Amino acid sequence: MSVITASAEVELRGVHKSFGHTAVLSGIDLTIKPQEVVCVIGPSGSGKSTMLRCINHLEQIDAGEIRIDGELIGYRAVGDRLQGLSESDIAAQRVAIGMVFQRFNLFAHKTALGNVMEAPVQVLGRDRAQVRAEAIELLERVGLSGRIDHYPHQLSGGQQQRVAIARALAMKPRVMLFDEPTSALDPELVGEVLEVMKELAASGMTMIVVTHEIAFAKEVADIVVFMDGGVIVEQGPPEAVLVHPQHERTRAFLRRVL
Repeated sequence: MSVITASAEVELRGVHKSFGHTAVLSGIDLTIKPQEVVCVIGPSGSGKSTMLRCINHLEQIDAGEIRIDGELIGYRAVGDRLQGLSESDIAAQRVAIGMVFQRFNLFAHKTALGNVMEAPVQVLGRDRAQVRAEAIELLERVGLSGRIDHYPHQLSGGQQQRVAIARALAMKPRVMLFDEPTSALDPELVGEVLEVMKELAASGMTMIVVTHEIAFAKEVADIVVFMDGGVIVEQGPPEAVLVHPQHERTRAFLRRVL
């Protein structure tokens, strides 16, 4: 899979997020360099998915800041204060951030091709013929050249998730977020999705992947982040975090999942 677009640097500084009285993120500091693949692991409820949703401004942070290539996400600086962006400005920022969810969220009434074409045509107003050609190429890249006219109900879970990846790539994002993209799949379908993600990582895309697939993280990640209780407990190369973890919380988690 060739490089699809330029990759971006992502920075989180002092990010806090609470739901009511429950703190979900408690001061997250993380830098993802261009073309890096960061895999985020940790127990359920540790704040992993919330962190991803904050990067995409699907959740509004309570404190701190998130930047992509130096640009504040969701806000603009006005003097020494931050002012929220309009919905249209936030939508424009999201174009640079592709996201793949646990559930595929495909349009049931559209074919695989229609799903991939929808946003570039409707959101970006691009030429339909050119978008169609690019969408066919993307579906070929994720191994679905023979399924472009199939509807979601005619596709396996793994095939639907690969359509979702192609759909995200159709917007030519600079960073891709994956929120446990294989957790809703039958075990025999996990490999085909991970293979597409490996090829995407090799193409130079900046990727942040929340995953329970420890073997995938060990093989593909440049950095592994272990989260628990809304904080980053440990981060570093896969060898350091997954093979020789320094913190007992990391060791206890890995004993459970391995």
